[in-house]
Amino acid sequence: MGLEHRPNKLEDELCFAIYTSQKIYNKFYTTALKEYKLTYPQYITLLTLWENEEPMMIKQIGAKLNLDNGTLTPLLKRMEKDGWIERKHGEEDARRVYICLTHKARNKKYEIKNKLTSCFAAVDMTTEEYQRDVKLVKEIGKRIGLEGG
Repeated sequence: MGLEHRPNKLEDELCFAIYTSQKIYNKFYTTALKEYKLTYPQYITLLTLWENEEPMMIKQIGAKLNLDNGTLTPLLKRMEKDGWIERKHGEEDARRVYICLTHKARNKKYEIKNKLTSCFAAVDMTTEEYQRDVKLVKEIGKRIGLEGG
């Protein structure tokens, strides 16, 4: 038998704890990324491209980040305008548009990652605690997703 939960006090709600934590994280990333003029969604887009050794199609990026085209397209346009990415049409099929990192994005990769590492150093957590908590939040998300679907 699963958890029987009846909403009672706001401060006891998992959803409110996640919501509040997300707001705190957004502020953390806004501060950490300020000097690069990057938003959190732009940063995770760069992480995706760095991780996948780009280029990637917009649809692949959207699937990885769980973002729809309506959200992703303006985000990518701003990143292109700010010199982080460029769009390239496929050689075999010009209808396919690939997102590629610019020289700026490749050069700033380790600087940005090091900046975030130093910001996280102030968080009083061990690596094991951090990894455990990431796993826990993912598991909660999966369970909620299965229950709702």
